[in-house]
Amino acid sequence: MTAERQPVRRALLSVSDKTGLLDLARGLAALGVDLLSTGGTARALREAGLAVRDVSEVTGFPEIMDGRVKTLHPKIHGGLLGREGVDDAVMAEHGIAPIDLLVVNLYPFVQTVSKPGCSYDDAIENIDIGGPAMLRATAKNHARTSVLVDPADYGALLEALQAGGTTPAMRRAYASKAYAHTAAYDGQIAMWLSPRAEEPAEPKAWPDTFHASLQLASALRYGENP
Repeated sequence: MTAERQPVRRALLSVSDKTGLLDLARGLAALGVDLLSTGGTARALREAGLAVRDVSEVTGFPEIMDGRVKTLHPKIHGGLLGREGVDDAVMAEHGIAPIDLLVVNLYPFVQTVSKPGCSYDDAIENIDIGGPAMLRATAKNHARTSVLVDPADYGALLEALQAGGTTPAMRRAYASKAYAHTAAYDGQIAMWLSPRAEEPAEPKAWPDTFHASLQLASALRYGENP
């Protein structure tokens, strides 16, 4: 293992898109990684025969408020944000173990509100708080931690871990993807909450701020339309 590579000993997985989840989890388990999880992701891992610890077991605090509060806890965010060589003493004092890898992706909010019969209250309850908070925390601390939002990155991650750990360039690229993921998610919610033309209290054809999240489809050969 080179000095700049970061190994993964503990990972938290909580995903909406479960593409490739089991292969990733099996690969991590084969490397001796301790798996933490929540809700449906934890169930899927257990059903596949994988050993996994619930987040509530780590925090010593149950999920409350119908699941509104489950990962918002110092033992989770401290584990994601703790800086190696800087926060070791305070983490030891409070029994906070490092979390080296976060695998989270968010259910597209537009798909939530587009479901037939989705009420305003249903939509509000589907606004994820804990997921984006963990993504932002881990991405901020990419000097030590790795954050994955894209199943397409699972294979490269496992290859890197088999070689000794993730590189700084990988962690920075993963962090960039994580912030893009949360930015797109928040943009969808902001657009949905903006006053719309059909609302008489403040009729507007367009919201005050328009959010667009675009992905590169292809690179043009000559700087012109294909």
